[in-house]
Amino acid sequence: MLELIKKELQNRDIPFEYLTGKTRNREKRVESFQENDTIRVFLISLKAGGTGLNLTEADYVYLVDPWWNPAVENQAIDRTYRIGQKKNVVAVRLICPDTIEEKIMKLQDTKKELVNDIIQTDSSLLRSLTKSDLLALFS
Repeated sequence: MLELIKKELQNRDIPFEYLTGKTRNREKRVESFQENDTIRVFLISLKAGGTGLNLTEADYVYLVDPWWNPAVENQAIDRTYRIGQKKNVVAVRLICPDTIEEKIMKLQDTKKELVNDIIQTDSSLLRSLTKSDLLALFS
């Protein structure tokens, strides 16, 4: 998905930075985004952007490629909530209907509900879980 967006930004002559797990000079990319006022778009893969970044110049986060684990997404969004952030941050998930991304979001919701049920109820719920319920936790 990032490659598609990258191509469109290039076609429209919109300056941007790009960071994935394969990117070299990670710090230079972050510094360029943080300090260059003409670069207002930073394309970052979820896995590469989840740790070790401080993006206080960002005020919008668009998640275009959801991950099955919502904690990974939350961690990526948290890169903008750092000491020095003076802006309100808006996080947006762009999900098209009838796509694999929509199915991933539904899976996330199901897993969240199951975890909440386990945490918020007493041990009687644990005894009532079926084998398939338990397997769903780890799939």
